[in-house]
Amino acid sequence: MPLLDPTLWQDGPTLTGGAAPVVEPATGRTLATIGLAAPADVAEAAVRAQAAQRDWARATHPERAAVLRRAGDLFAAHAEELREWLVRESGSIPGKADFELHVAAQECYEAAALASRPTGQVLPSEAPRLSFTRRVPAGVVGVVAPFNAPLILSVRSVAPALALGNAVLLKPDRRTAVCGGLALAAVFAAAGLPDGLLHVLPGGAETGAAVVADPRVRVVSFTGSTAAGRSVGELAGRHLTRVHLELGGNSALVVLRDADVEAAVAQASWGSFFHQGQICMTAGRHLVHASLYDEYVERLAVRAEALAVGDPYREQVHLGPLIDRAQVERVHALVEASTQQGAKLVAGGTHRDLFYRPTVLAGVGDDTPAYAEEVFGPVAPVRSFATEEEAVELASAGPYGLSLGIVTRDAARGLDLAERIPTGIAHVNDQTVNDEAVAPFGGVGVSGTGARFGGEANLDAFTDLRWTTTRSTPAGHPF
Repeated sequence: MPLLDPTLWQDGPTLTGGAAPVVEPATGRTLATIGLAAPADVAEAAVRAQAAQRDWARATHPERAAVLRRAGDLFAAHAEELREWLVRESGSIPGKADFELHVAAQECYEAAALASRPTGQVLPSEAPRLSFTRRVPAGVVGVVAPFNAPLILSVRSVAPALALGNAVLLKPDRRTAVCGGLALAAVFAAAGLPDGLLHVLPGGAETGAAVVADPRVRVVSFTGSTAAGRSVGELAGRHLTRVHLELGGNSALVVLRDADVEAAVAQASWGSFFHQGQICMTAGRHLVHASLYDEYVERLAVRAEALAVGDPYREQVHLGPLIDRAQVERVHALVEASTQQGAKLVAGGTHRDLFYRPTVLAGVGDDTPAYAEEVFGPVAPVRSFATEEEAVELASAGPYGLSLGIVTRDAARGLDLAERIPTGIAHVNDQTVNDEAVAPFGGVGVSGTGARFGGEANLDAFTDLRWTTTRSTPAGHPF
């Protein structure tokens, strides 16, 4: 029996923001029609979520954990159905869709384990009393998620927030509202989550702003571009709402002099071209030792030219479409501006409809647009360095600090180099795109406000630390 019923989506009982098509980017076909949330819908959902959250917070941790475990099982049981939506709606190749489904299940299982974790500490006290801390649910959590890995980037906040006793308002990107929102609602409903605890509110920027500004929302978890994150942070600050920001990146892949070039290129290709480069951790700057530079550029270009680009639902391809026309135009403008400023186009640089060829640019410098900015497309700018000190300087330059990859035959040397480069995530002998439900995730600089997802970080993100004392008899006036 299918988990998702598209006939229920267009006329959601509480959504008044009109209807919108669910578009398959590879073909332009309409897959379904959904209802959109207006700001008034956000307020109504917040009221319902706040009321439902009180009972959910009082539920036992085994009850909450059981819902999360069942949700994890359902992601596996309905993998074929959900995979199709990820492939068709978000332009994922099947392997990427399977990765999202695997991580989604793991996020639920890890969240189930969190339900019994927020225990607190017994504290010493100067007074004759029991003094202790404990973690309590924040209340209503707002989650604003993007289009590029819609299932992972929604569930990694939704699952732990629910497990820890919160209610959630989820605002998925309207371009991926099914696999980033409605699919989660169907999974959690089937898993037995009580009504009123998870509200899916597809919409645009005004809907997201309403989630951030609602006085009942105590915590906001936002994943998206740095520009949008600045606006969210400013709005949250005005309302004194705690906000966790996971933002853009322009991550460096550093290839040291002793690296195996072919192995480095294999990692580099994945790091730059996976999901058409529409990943915040994408390897956006390839820094290669001068002695390996020419061979590296040549091999990366050969690999890029060999990659198949097309409809991932109907063909066996390595890259699918970019999400929409605006994204194609932005990527192509950055590539053209880069070549006009002297970068050499070694591979790619062309597109058909939304299908952009994997692109390699050589001879880039500090001011090359596709090197200096986050492209969010399948573009690999390559630059040489002469010394490790120069590599550290180049990798540390710029405002971003999300992920880092270092390729070397000497792992200890790689770790030492990583210690000298500001970044939220570092991988030695691996490329920059990695994610596991057990690991903290977040960046520094304009890449975000630090590790706020995964493992113990979720406790800080979605609970409040409360100090409590108790005495055997009432205290008298102290003085």
